[in-house]
Amino acid sequence: MNKIGVLLLFCIQISCSSQEKNKINGVSFVSSRIEVAQEHIQEVVDLNANHAAVMPFGFIRDLASPKVKFNTDKQWFGETKSGAKQYIEMLHKNNIAVMLKPQIWIWRGEFTGNLKMNSEAEWLTLEQSYSDFILTYAELAQEAKVEILCIGTELEQFVVNRPEYWMALILKIKERYKGKLTYAANWDEYKKVHFWNTLDYIGVDAYFPLSEDKSPSVEALKTGWQKWKTGLAEIASKEDKPILFTEYGYRSMDYTAKKPWLVDRNDENVNLEAQVNATEAIIQEFWSEDWFAGGYVWKWFIDHKQSGGGTDNRFTPQNKPAQETLRKLYKINY
Repeated sequence: MNKIGVLLLFCIQISCSSQEKNKINGVSFVSSRIEVAQEHIQEVVDLNANHAAVMPFGFIRDLASPKVKFNTDKQWFGETKSGAKQYIEMLHKNNIAVMLKPQIWIWRGEFTGNLKMNSEAEWLTLEQSYSDFILTYAELAQEAKVEILCIGTELEQFVVNRPEYWMALILKIKERYKGKLTYAANWDEYKKVHFWNTLDYIGVDAYFPLSEDKSPSVEALKTGWQKWKTGLAEIASKEDKPILFTEYGYRSMDYTAKKPWLVDRNDENVNLEAQVNATEAIIQEFWSEDWFAGGYVWKWFIDHKQSGGGTDNRFTPQNKPAQETLRKLYKINY
């Protein structure tokens, strides 16, 4: 090989090595009634994000119902297969990589981790219905050249009770999709998942309780992370897989780190500083770790101008000080 060839190969190797070290600086891109336009994607680009989770939905009537309904004309555009495809195409046009993360919504917002059947016949019906759902999106992931496919989100009882089904499902998914795979385990579920060795990332929805203070400092929150961080590092080492925060985020309210998973419409006072501190603490603690792949902030609405704001105590960082915190920290090349 001549000198030019050797130099070119060296440059390619360095480039690949650099790309592997880049963290996933992601947003959870919320499904909407409408198609996504360039102006919507531009806000993600301006945040210095390099990834977005696209989330089509399937619906289940109640915690004991075995039927997943999906891709219907009653759903919002972004919740359907065609909507997800349009979102993916627009994100890719802007060099934003995608995790396709099909999710289940149970009527009245019941926790998906409690989805559990009462008979073998119902389990078999659920398995067939869920397979139809997730394999539809595995095929879309392959067609749209999606970078990561998430095969489920917070389905603890389903995963624990039907281990053989999940192993067989993963094989079927791999027949249709050749990219990287993860599963989004709830913060208190990830140690119970038995199939991490078949996936590429250990996915965790990172709503770990960190502090009971009304407005904890960054240092207090980093201290609160230590007991949880040890367990995450241990499973990453044991499975030889990187940890990916398939969701992370904090509400802009008092006591935001006490029970970070709360999605209720409570009247806790707006606390923008608490959201900033919690966001800064999680990125400072994890993004520099070799065993950590990155994460997707929960959540980012398409209509940026109308989202969030200084009187909002919900999760989105949009139009709040936490947005600028994310912009600065996502700009850092970890």
